[in-house]
Amino acid sequence: MKAPSSPPSGESPIERDSKSPVFAAEFKDAVTLRAFGLVLGGLLVQLAFIVSYVGAFHSPTPHRIAVAVAAPQQASAKIVAQLNALSDDPVKATAAPSAETARQWVLTRKTDAAFLFDAAGTKDTLLVASAGGPSVSQTATQIAQKIETAQKRQITVSDIRPPNAGDGRGMTSFYLVVGWVIGGYLTATIMGMAAGTRPANRQRTLIRLAVLAVYAAVSGIAGAAVVGPVFGALDGHFWALSGIGALVVLASAATALALQTLLGLLGTGLVILLFVVLGNPSSGGVYPAPLLPAFWSAIGQALPPGAGTTLVRNTVYFSGHAVTSAVWVLGAYAVGGAVLAWVASWRNERRHPNAPATEPETLPEPSPAG
Repeated sequence: MKAPSSPPSGESPIERDSKSPVFAAEFKDAVTLRAFGLVLGGLLVQLAFIVSYVGAFHSPTPHRIAVAVAAPQQASAKIVAQLNALSDDPVKATAAPSAETARQWVLTRKTDAAFLFDAAGTKDTLLVASAGGPSVSQTATQIAQKIETAQKRQITVSDIRPPNAGDGRGMTSFYLVVGWVIGGYLTATIMGMAAGTRPANRQRTLIRLAVLAVYAAVSGIAGAAVVGPVFGALDGHFWALSGIGALVVLASAATALALQTLLGLLGTGLVILLFVVLGNPSSGGVYPAPLLPAFWSAIGQALPPGAGTTLVRNTVYFSGHAVTSAVWVLGAYAVGGAVLAWVASWRNERRHPNAPATEPETLPEPSPAG
């Protein structure tokens, strides 16, 4: 009986098979151009994530922190000029007619801090509101202490609006909004995936928007319950936070639905780019706008994470002051996303006129006889 021949050149059967035409065909089928594009897209999103977060947070530098100055007229003009002449523009000083006005400017978010000059002595006061961003309050304090030491004066810092005891570093607003935003676009994405590969039509889009609106309302109430009654971080504003949450979730979900209906898988990537890669680091949750580089500072309040964080913080801690632009931004994403989703589905209908309006019914296969 003839013994089987051994593989040439000492190759194992596995190595030999890996070079066979079958393996090559399998490899070609597995590593398609689409698969390569998806992997490349994932790599680009990953790098964008790293660049965005490191770029925003690696070196926080104060830039034009708004400060009110309350002092006698002659001293006020001199102090304002000195502050505005500081190298690299760390603060933007504005004269306030009185100490009480300067205090109100801080509480209504017109300024981040207030400098009260003591004309009769050498002990001045700096008013801050760390609930609006502890890092800005700390930076303003450091700048004031440095200037006062150079002038041989003393400064007393008074935090007139600190975060709640359960809010720690004042980050609850940011974490709450991040959860709402992620929940909104993930739910829209899951609904789109559940529909398969067929293009969405107008009727299905309206149904999805209605479901997302209900989900947004439930999500808003759930989030408000977690930060309020459950953990006591943002107590006393349950229904206001519920409404804000519904608006944030609907803005995120409607925008995601629109981009995914319009662009397919590319739309999902664009949603992640806008809301996570760019939106989170620029939101002001970790470092408020005066400490961020120019690019992130400029875009932060134009995206749902930033607008939502500002809306929650200013509602809870500052009696709803300075929230108008945030409401308009979120409303624009919610309404604009819904309209764009409907228009994109109408375009799909025109491009795919023979697509069924509803899911085809699947009949059970007949059981074998016997």
